[in-house]
Amino acid sequence: MEGEKTMRKESRIVVAVDESEESMHALSWCLSNFTAKNDNSTNTTLVLLYVKPPPPVYSSFDAAGYLFSTDVIGAMEEYGKELVHSVMERAEAVYRNSVTDVNIEKKVGSGDAKDVICHTVEKLGADTLVMGSHGYGFFKRTLLGSVSDYCAKNVKCPVVIVKHPKQN
Repeated sequence: MEGEKTMRKESRIVVAVDESEESMHALSWCLSNFTAKNDNSTNTTLVLLYVKPPPPVYSSFDAAGYLFSTDVIGAMEEYGKELVHSVMERAEAVYRNSVTDVNIEKKVGSGDAKDVICHTVEKLGADTLVMGSHGYGFFKRTLLGSVSDYCAKNVKCPVVIVKHPKQN
């Protein structure tokens, strides 16, 4: 049928990335398992999402009553920017090493990771959320909380939690 246009389905996969080896493994897994099997009828966009911790509320005095200088505050903010750059650079290296051809978007949020990830997934209308797992045991997970657990229970799309293979 000449003149008919083939409809291309749009697919958005959000991959939560951070400084950990587990998140880079999850990205690599996603590139090999989701996007490598992508046929030409689907246009896939991979959204790399990094969440910075919320900026601390600064007082001009610390707990001991010493005056914070603007140099210290500026250095802390600069470190945060360098961390974002470093994580995204590592994620790009993982992507470059894959043989897939997908669109990449980078998003940086600030705040509590679980809330920002869930909000971003909802806002973007993501089809899938991919996350790494730190593999905490029961007690650590109880004390520290589990971002992946929270997201799996609170987002509306499917969530894939990728475990990093144990290194012996």
